[in-house]
Amino acid sequence: MNMNAVLFYEPGVVKYEEIDVPEIGAGEVLIKIGTALTCGTDIKTYKRGHPVLIKTVPSGFGHEFAGTVYKVGKNVEGFEVGQRVVAANSAPCQNCYYCRIHEYNLCENLDLLNGAFADYIKVPELIVKQNLLPIPDHITFEEAAFTEPLANVVLGAEELNIKQGQTVGIIGLGPIGLLFVRLAKLKGARVIAAGRNPIKLRLAKEFGGADEVINLTEVSDPKKAFLDFTPEGKGLDIAIEAVGLPELWEKMIDLVRKGGTVNLFGGCKSGTKISLDTRRIHYDEIKIASTFHHTPRHIREALRLISEGHVDVRKLITHTLPISQIDEAIRLHNEGKAIKIALKP
Repeated sequence: MNMNAVLFYEPGVVKYEEIDVPEIGAGEVLIKIGTALTCGTDIKTYKRGHPVLIKTVPSGFGHEFAGTVYKVGKNVEGFEVGQRVVAANSAPCQNCYYCRIHEYNLCENLDLLNGAFADYIKVPELIVKQNLLPIPDHITFEEAAFTEPLANVVLGAEELNIKQGQTVGIIGLGPIGLLFVRLAKLKGARVIAAGRNPIKLRLAKEFGGADEVINLTEVSDPKKAFLDFTPEGKGLDIAIEAVGLPELWEKMIDLVRKGGTVNLFGGCKSGTKISLDTRRIHYDEIKIASTFHHTPRHIREALRLISEGHVDVRKLITHTLPISQIDEAIRLHNEGKAIKIALKP
C-alpha cells in the first residue's frame, strides 16, 4: 500500500513523493492524517536541518497533527479504527533519571515523532500509551492539532507562575508568542506584545487580547517603549523571548524590573553564546528561566483549553493548503504572510 508524503533531504530541499505506508507493530497505531500544521521548528529545520528531528535522510517532515485511527496494533487498548485522535510528538520513557524525578520534558530518551505531512503516520508505542488522546466531537482536526504547540506554552506559563495583575512582555509573535499572550491574559496579567509583522501584531490584539502592542519597526528605543508601559517605568515583571536569537536573549534582561523574571523560550542555533551583565543579574535579583517541550499532563491541559473554548486557535490559521503544496507553505512563512498553515492530504 502506498501513500504520499513530504520528505526532507537536506536544508532547503523537501520533496512530495509516493512511499510505502508504514507497517505497524505491537503497541503501535497508524493514523490517517486529517490535518497537519506548519510550525516554526519546521521552517528552521527546512533552512538548517535539525539534530534531533532529522535522524536520517530522507526523513519524514512535520509533527503537529490530528486524524483518524486507521490500524491498531496488537496489545493496544482504548483505541479503535475510525476514532478521531490527536497525538503529541513524543512521550517520556518513564525509566531515566529525569523521568524518575518527574521532569518528563527533560527525559533522556525522548524520540521525537516526525512525518505528519503525509497521508498516514505511525505512532510509536510510548506515545500511544501516554500521549494519544481522543478528540471531543465538537472540535475539528485543525483545532486539535494545536494541542502539541499549546502544551509547550502551558508548561512555560506554569513554570513562570504568572499572577493576576503582573505586567508581562512578549517579544516574538509567531504562534508560540501569540499563545503566550493568550495564556498570560487568561491568568489575569497585563500583556505588552512586541513584533514587526502587521499580521502578527493584529492577532496579538484580536487573538491574544494584548493590552499594548509595540511595532518594533516604528520605535527607535524598544527598551523605552516597553518601560513606558510598566508601573512607574520600573520594568516588566516577566519578559518572554519567543524568537530564538542570541542578540534578543541579551536584551531581555534590560526589560525587567528588579526581582523580575526573564524566560528565554525561543531556541537558538546550537553553538551560539550570549553575554550578560553580571551586576544586573546579581544585585537586581534577576531570575533567568527557560522551558523546553511538554509533559503528558500539559498535553492534556492544552487539549482541555482548546476543547473548552479558552484558546480559540482557529484564529491562528491563516491558510489551508494540500500537503502537496509544501513549497508554497514554506514560501508563505518565509515571506511573513502566514502564522499557521493547515495542510491536508
